[in-house]
Amino acid sequence: MPVPPPPTPWSRLTLAGIGLFLATAVGLHLLRPDLDPVRHPLSFYLVGPWGGVLQAAYVALALSMLALAWGVYRALPATARSAAPLLAFCLAGASLCVTAFAHTDPPGGERTLEGLVHGISAQGAFLFATTGLVLQALRLRLDPRWRAAARWLLPWALACFAAVWVLAAWRDLPRGLAQKTVVAMIVAWLGSVAWLAPAQSRARNAATRREH
Repeated sequence: MPVPPPPTPWSRLTLAGIGLFLATAVGLHLLRPDLDPVRHPLSFYLVGPWGGVLQAAYVALALSMLALAWGVYRALPATARSAAPLLAFCLAGASLCVTAFAHTDPPGGERTLEGLVHGISAQGAFLFATTGLVLQALRLRLDPRWRAAARWLLPWALACFAAVWVLAAWRDLPRGLAQKTVVAMIVAWLGSVAWLAPAQSRARNAATRREH
């Protein structure tokens, strides 16, 4: 049985951040029985008990996206590189951090500027992240080592992008469950790329050694 290649530093950082975010999000559903996981989106878990822990997890996820974007950019050949996915993920990470620290308005409560900032930044985080997924998947198709994976990474990225617009347009969906499903789709895509990266890196190094 072949020994799996060791993870690259950026893929290790990405997977660690994603693991922290998922563990925190799942744990808070157990620690906050006052919130309905089907009706209440993650924004409500940022306010009140354990909110600071989830804020830290949001920052960890933002750093994961940045690590992934930079790592893939550096790992791809020059012909497949593009600053567009890197910029999209940077904007997504920044929007996610703003979302974490600008609290949402409580249901039925007074509308505030902070709540408006939270809503705009949350939508921005979704839009920038899914745009980054699509742009990155398109660039991966230009690298022979990633081409096979890109055949399913690109449709997955497009599904994430479409899901964000469905979430925004279909207001009758259970907000908590629908939002968390979209988040899970995005995070799983990021994790898949980080998980596959070591094998691609090993293939690149082997090809470089053969050339020399």
